[in-house]
Amino acid sequence: MTEQSPKSRVLAAVDDMFFAAKIKGAAQTVGRELEFAKSRAQLEEKLATAPASLIILDLNSQRMDPIEIIRFLKENPASSTTRVIGFLSHVQVDLMQQAREAGCDEVMARSAFSQRLSEILS
Repeated sequence: MTEQSPKSRVLAAVDDMFFAAKIKGAAQTVGRELEFAKSRAQLEEKLATAPASLIILDLNSQRMDPIEIIRFLKENPASSTTRVIGFLSHVQVDLMQQAREAGCDEVMARSAFSQRLSEILS
């Protein structure tokens, strides 16, 4: 197997096992390298080893503070230009606004994220 370019690498900080499996399956289908981070520290560690072209965040995460992670990513010179996509329950308008203000490039409802997943990863 050939090594993939960091430009094709995707990092996902996702607690929901259903969505993790869905993202993993879609990444395999479109040939994208995907790694999961279970904590902010693990996400930072993975970014330190190699850049990513996309970071996917579950804005409903119970293990991490996704808003603080977005701020960190956008303030860090090594990841400030990395595309960050967050997904959440469609009724969480306040959280959606907080994510946008923190610098999340795209925030979408879980249903829209699911529908567009292959497109997002392509």
